[in-house]
Amino acid sequence: MRYQVRQVTDYTYARPVVFAQHVLRIVPVDRPGQTVARCDIEITPAPAMRRDDTDFFGNRRIFLDFDRPHRSLQIEMRAEITVAGFSRPLPGMDPPWERVRETAFASADMSPASPVHALFPSTYVPRDPAIRAYASASFPPGRPILEAAFDLAKRIQSDFTYAPGATDTSTPAARAFAMRKGVCQDFSHIMISGLRGLGLPAAYVSGFLRTIPPAGQPRLEGADATHAWVSLWCGPALGWWGLDPTNGLIVGEDHIVLAIGRDFVDVAPNGGVVIAAGDHDISVAVDVKPLGA
Repeated sequence: MRYQVRQVTDYTYARPVVFAQHVLRIVPVDRPGQTVARCDIEITPAPAMRRDDTDFFGNRRIFLDFDRPHRSLQIEMRAEITVAGFSRPLPGMDPPWERVRETAFASADMSPASPVHALFPSTYVPRDPAIRAYASASFPPGRPILEAAFDLAKRIQSDFTYAPGATDTSTPAARAFAMRKGVCQDFSHIMISGLRGLGLPAAYVSGFLRTIPPAGQPRLEGADATHAWVSLWCGPALGWWGLDPTNGLIVGEDHIVLAIGRDFVDVAPNGGVVIAAGDHDISVAVDVKPLGA
């Protein structure tokens, strides 16, 4: 599926910002199953300095400096992206999860795509015995890994309530798990914690989700969503597979990848330092327009 994607982020400050440094992770790049034909970024006001690079996991970063007072900042990203679907593994290709665990821990590969980077606790995903016990119900001995992980994703969707405002970007996975509510970031962190607790390599993915309006309703500009899901390493033959615990499904053509990391800290769309007084407001509008195959 080919998409035209537009994301507009508006920052409004109560008092003038006299100096700011930002690091953006809002530029999609080519990945397995995803091709970026073009991507343009427009920033208002224009920064005093801009520098682009690529981090260890292959994410594009944009560093910005602002040295003139401003009361607002708008960042607009436009891209044309093609996403290919993935066929489910043939019988016998989906290995038992214990074998994947053994292979991952035995790996000596230190490249960015290696499973070893997604095995251990990270800033937002520490080990948690309660989450591990919850996940283990989907992983009886010998169960194929993708089948087991899909079951876990569906259980999270069923057992947890999607509740915007119940958590924020700093909410620990254990707290969201205890409340049984949160948003896509929380559900992804919970699933990653459970998988890593079982010794399975799981990474955090940020991106866009194409939403389909109800039958008979017009498609609204800006009504699509930023999203987060999980990437699970399923062994050398299958590689990395996306699972969406918010929607209880295996990731397909409706998911567009922005950034991949160990947890939200590695993929935060905007970080940095702002020198100002008072509060600020942020609004994000996303439009994912299908252009055909």
